[in-house]
Amino acid sequence: MEAWKSKVDVVIPTYKPDEKFDRLLRMLEKQTLKPNEIHVIDTIPTGTKTTDVTPRCAQYANIKVTEIPQSEFNHGGTRNMGVEMSDAEFVVMMTQDAVPADEKMLEELIKPFQKEEVAVSFARQLATEEVGIIEHYTRVFNYPDKPLEKTKKDIDRLGIKAYFCSDVCAAYRREKYMELGGFVTKTIFNEDTIMASKILDAGYSVYYAADAKVYHAHKYTGKQQFQRNFDLGVSHREYREIFDRVKAEGEGMKLVKNTAKYLMKKGKPWLIITLIWSSGCKFLGYRFGKKYDRLPKWFVRACSSQKSYWK
Repeated sequence: MEAWKSKVDVVIPTYKPDEKFDRLLRMLEKQTLKPNEIHVIDTIPTGTKTTDVTPRCAQYANIKVTEIPQSEFNHGGTRNMGVEMSDAEFVVMMTQDAVPADEKMLEELIKPFQKEEVAVSFARQLATEEVGIIEHYTRVFNYPDKPLEKTKKDIDRLGIKAYFCSDVCAAYRREKYMELGGFVTKTIFNEDTIMASKILDAGYSVYYAADAKVYHAHKYTGKQQFQRNFDLGVSHREYREIFDRVKAEGEGMKLVKNTAKYLMKKGKPWLIITLIWSSGCKFLGYRFGKKYDRLPKWFVRACSSQKSYWK
């Protein structure tokens, strides 16, 4: 059977999802490749007995909702739970705010698995209008319109980009996923990138499916950028045996320079000030995160966006 006609399940962890989640579900229902089952794993906020996620999903016959307390949520472990609920050949990870751009998103995401060596395929992320020109260019920079297959031999050439893969929307060949032990169960961030590194090391490939598109972008404040990149630095420090093998910061500088040129070209040089502020917050957050194990615990909690990780 062709890969894009195979059995496909979708796993979506949720936490206080907004209306984008409802749009996501509606678009999944319209796909040319229909999901077999959709496993929604809803994190219940501390002090709350339930949420409105189950009733919002009730109209869909193929959605199964599992509720977990906030104390049990884990970026890798929660997604592993979803995979264990599935018996499909391919399992698609999505976030609650990733909305398919068209009806062929799942079909295009699964097509690369025609190649037996492909273990994961991830989608192109498109910006929405409200996030602004800087975030729009960031999406174009990180998610170009050309597909790319990455293998172990590309690590030296691509650096950290070889490991780049996003569970905002990514499909895994379940057999290979299980063979490699699934996601790490203790990580503050980056479970997808860590998994991609395992895939490449095992001799399989990571495929960027540029024709599989989802709308997904955020307009973060400087504080939020600092905290997110702090957590990124923490994960790079915790899994330094993976990330110390590749150069990580060169891509960031390249993005800043290219974005500044883009703003000049578009006749909006004053936004370079915003770019410098945002980039500075990212850089400082990442640097502090890389040194988290030398910092006071109270300071680490203040810098992180994942407070519960430090309990």
